[in-house]
Amino acid sequence: MPTETRVTRRSGLQTAAAAAAVTVPLLATALAATPAHASQRPGRRLEVMSFNLRYAGATPPNTWADRRPVTRELLRRARPHVVGSQEGLYGQVLDIAEDLGQHYEWVGTGRAGGSRDEFMTVFYDRRRLLPVAYDHFWLSDTPDVIGSNTWGGGSIRMVTWVRFLDRRTDDEFYFLNTHLDNHSQYARTRAAHLITDRISVLDRSLPLIVTGDFNVAAHKNPVYETMLGAGLVDTWDAADERSKQYATFHGYKPLVPDGDRIDWILATPAARVHAAAINTFSLGGQFPSDHLPVQASLTL
Repeated sequence: MPTETRVTRRSGLQTAAAAAAVTVPLLATALAATPAHASQRPGRRLEVMSFNLRYAGATPPNTWADRRPVTRELLRRARPHVVGSQEGLYGQVLDIAEDLGQHYEWVGTGRAGGSRDEFMTVFYDRRRLLPVAYDHFWLSDTPDVIGSNTWGGGSIRMVTWVRFLDRRTDDEFYFLNTHLDNHSQYARTRAAHLITDRISVLDRSLPLIVTGDFNVAAHKNPVYETMLGAGLVDTWDAADERSKQYATFHGYKPLVPDGDRIDWILATPAARVHAAAINTFSLGGQFPSDHLPVQASLTL
């Protein structure tokens, strides 16, 4: 695991090992529509979301211009404390940061470095969470080489991780966000093993949350077993209560009840998962993405 880099909002979040590749997170501009009480819900519960945004496109149907208002409303209703997002392009990430409002910031970089390619972005509510360290690594034989892709995957793939301080509990935890390859099972398998290797050298006294689009169905692929073998649990299975299950990838087609979950939120076993949900929010028939966001309400 690359050396952790101490960070502050004053200096900007910046990765020492890949400074040239990192887009500095921003203080989002204020939006009055963000509820003032968004992070003031009682108790210690942490509201987590994994959300494949579908990259911004201008070709109808389902353009980003059409989807952005739906995404904004979904996030304002859900009020997550932390979101692991996948596929967002740089301008799209800026749009979401603006729409989330002044209480949110983000960590991320493009898969090919800097603002290039899709981002592995972690949005967080700074009233609840403070990042104390973060870094990125690439899913390849050379994980510290920006943009590397050595396993025959269809795209560059990577992980962004953050070590957060929970301001409410004064405890710390790790948050990892990833997106595995959609083309190659071999690349996905190698990626899962690399991620679990990196997890194994983290401070094991701290809780861990992993979000991502894994491009394979839970319970139906060795990638799933590898990830759980790292000492993680599937928050969907561990939850005290769950929403109705749908396939988390729908491709803007009718939703599939009891379909495959390829988007997961994993956590260390000590986490109490109060609720898990697959969010089917839409407006006027428009979905925010070709994936459904997945959510977990948990206590670490």
